Amino acid sequence: MSPRKAVEHELSRQRILDAARQQFVEHGYRDVSMRSIAKQLGYSPGSLYYHFREKADLFSAMTAEDFHRLDNLLEEVVSTSPNPGRERLELIFLSFIRFGLENKRSFELMFLIREPGLECYTSQANTASYEKFSNAVKESLQMINADRAKDVQLIWVLFLSLHGFVSFYIHSPQTYEDIAMLADVHVQLLLRGLT
Repeated sequence: MSPRKAVEHELSRQRILDAARQQFVEHGYRDVSMRSIAKQLGYSPGSLYYHFREKADLFSAMTAEDFHRLDNLLEEVVSTSPNPGRERLELIFLSFIRFGLENKRSFELMFLIREPGLECYTSQANTASYEKFSNAVKESLQMINADRAKDVQLIWVLFLSLHGFVSFYIHSPQTYEDIAMLADVHVQLLLRGLT
C-alpha cells in the first residue's frame, strides 16, 4: 500500500465518533461495544483504545462535540440577531428545534439516552449548554418582561417545551422543512405567553 493510501485509511478520532454515533442510536448504549464499533470500521478493538479509554469515554466525547455544535449555533444566533428581545427569542427557539430535527441522531444521544452511570460523563457538557441557553433566554426576556426573566422555572419550562416538540418528531421521517410551519406556530404560542 502506498503511503498516501495508508493515510486515507487511517483510523481517526472523528471516524470512530461517527461510527459510534450510528451504532448508539441504532442499538442503544448497552448493546454497543468497542468491538462492534471497531468491526464496523474494519479495525481491531485495540485501535479504538488509542483514542478512547472506554466506551463511556467515547460516548462522552461524542456528546460533548454535539453540545459544542449546539452552543455555537446559539452563540451565532445571539451575536447576529439585531433585536435582543422578541425577535432573538424567536430565533433561539426556532434554532433549537431546527438543530434537533437536522441532527436527530445527535439530539437523541444528547438528551434521550438515559443510562445509569453515564451522567457523570455527560452532565458537565449538558449543564453548560443549558446555562448558555438559559442566559440567552434571560437576556432576551429582560427586554420583553423583566419579571419573567427572573423566573428560573419558566425558562426551564420553555426548554422542556422545545425539547418536547423535537422529541415528538425525532423518529419521524419528516425534516425540519416539512414541519417548519408547525415549529413556527409552536414558537409563536410560547412567545405570546411571555408578553
